[in-house]
Amino acid sequence: MNPIQLEDAYKDFTDNLQQWAPDGCIHVNLQLLQDLGLLNNWDADTTAPESLTQQFHVVETNDKVTLFNEKFAIWITPQVQTELPSTLVMIALIQGQKLHLEIIYATSGVYNTPKYILKVLQHFMTEMLDTEATLSSIEDSKE
Repeated sequence: MNPIQLEDAYKDFTDNLQQWAPDGCIHVNLQLLQDLGLLNNWDADTTAPESLTQQFHVVETNDKVTLFNEKFAIWITPQVQTELPSTLVMIALIQGQKLHLEIIYATSGVYNTPKYILKVLQHFMTEMLDTEATLSSIEDSKE
């Protein structure tokens, strides 16, 4: 994937958000952090080299930051739709030359900080990789 393909995918996703994300956007709050188990290990070191959020190419524009590697494309978009600034994060899996939008989440208020955004991002990416590995092993066992 190159930055032009990623930008085209971003425009398609945002123009057709209801089609790509029929479940809507996950809003980060205290209950979500508790449900995901992120409050229990909040102080764990996320700067280790094996950290998923450290292994990306970064493209920064005036309206968003795009992170991408061989598995993920992620768009982090600050928004000011109300008086309360928020950040919208879209995570897509890259499979071959296709992108599949998997999760959209938003942070606002006290949760709209890089620490929260990246901690939740890392959790969702790990969850997605685990799901993909499980699906692959099921497919392999059928063969």
